[in-house]
Amino acid sequence: MGKYQNDAKELLKYVGGSENVSAITHCVTRMRFVLNDTSKANKDEIEKLKSVKGTFTQAGQFQVIIGTEVADFYNEFIKISGIDGVSKDSVKSAAKNNMSFMQKLMANISEIFSPLIPAIIVGGLILGFRNVIGDMKLFEDGTKALVEMSQFWKGTNDFLWLIGEAIFHFLPVGITWSIMKKMGGTQILGIVLGITLVSPQLLNAYAVAGAESIPFWDFGFAQVNMIGYQAQVIPAIMAGFVLAFLERGVKKICPSTISMIVVPFFALVPAVIIAHVILGPIGWAIGSAVSAVVYGGLTSSFGMIFAAIFGFFYAPLVITGLHHMTNAIDLQLMAEMGGTSLWPMIALSNIAQGSAVLAMIYLQRKNEEAKQINIPACISAYLGVTEPAMFGVNLKHGFPFICGMIGSAIAAIISVGSGVMANSIGVGGLPGILSIKPTFMGIFAISMVVAIVVPITLTIIVGRKKLIK
Repeated sequence: MGKYQNDAKELLKYVGGSENVSAITHCVTRMRFVLNDTSKANKDEIEKLKSVKGTFTQAGQFQVIIGTEVADFYNEFIKISGIDGVSKDSVKSAAKNNMSFMQKLMANISEIFSPLIPAIIVGGLILGFRNVIGDMKLFEDGTKALVEMSQFWKGTNDFLWLIGEAIFHFLPVGITWSIMKKMGGTQILGIVLGITLVSPQLLNAYAVAGAESIPFWDFGFAQVNMIGYQAQVIPAIMAGFVLAFLERGVKKICPSTISMIVVPFFALVPAVIIAHVILGPIGWAIGSAVSAVVYGGLTSSFGMIFAAIFGFFYAPLVITGLHHMTNAIDLQLMAEMGGTSLWPMIALSNIAQGSAVLAMIYLQRKNEEAKQINIPACISAYLGVTEPAMFGVNLKHGFPFICGMIGSAIAAIISVGSGVMANSIGVGGLPGILSIKPTFMGIFAISMVVAIVVPITLTIIVGRKKLIK
């Protein structure tokens, strides 16, 4: 008998049986169901199963948190249910039938950025490390950085920029590729389109503000500015979708015998023209406006209020899936302002939720079953993955979730009030300090302490009354 056979049988029963499962797959920690009738899922009974750490519904999917052994559980479930598993993309496609327009929009944005996040995190860590060795004056009475003391570290600093530049300056290539992949288009066309947005022929986006004159293509009857869109998010998104829809449209009217020649040409060439003539300038203006509004909100006299609201509500935002919108805003802030004040608050929220779980570990220290869930969830949250903490522990009890939100809000006020900025998106937990600009590392460390101490203290105070009752 398999380790998870009994729980798999019970889970099948409580989700409404095989006939109620439209599609199923799994990710790193969760079983992902698309159910024909979500009302048939008995959440209370499912959450009583020993293998289950929590349940929630997101993006049209009923998700059951199992943990890192989800692959073994999934295999047992497939054997017992007789249901054929499908790919994540198939499940997402099926789930969209259960989603509203706004949920579909958020899901699409999430699917664009999800494949890019590993690279962005690596880039963030690299930029953070380069800050430590290149900008922090730690030697000779605070007058010199490590790169000024050692040729090895200077060479390392210069070499690491090769990776940082590839990730952030050439981000539009990744975005246009991801859109074409998601839309089922020809991915190499997306890559080519992205390269045309960051070509060395163009004036670098970072040099536009200080340029005495902007080069242009002269067509006689019109001139088009030769501006690059390095690190720009919105122009790349708009251009990527135009290419995808052009390719679909041309395919519909083009005979299959000549499609190999005609479709790529009449999709890519117009897309590149539209990107540089229309979408690039419009996207640049929109991106600049969004960045200015967010940055203005963070640095205005109402910045503390904005920080408190964002810090308090970010964790609930994760539950809805709307938090993926912050990736685009962060990247745009980085391109326009040279850093982001938004991402540090996200890291603090993750730390706060993990700290609430740490308090639950203390409160439930004699509960062996709870420890099996609490300890991995706490470690995961401190390393930037909060779903096991929120769905497996904090939301299940309620009060730790609120205590974490309060701690996050207070820490966010300190962070924004002190002008903390990150170079980029990074690992959204304790390692997040590596992505903070060196000038602000000290005050961010204080914010982290607050995000740890406040949720732990509140959770223990409230928990002693709640759990005894």
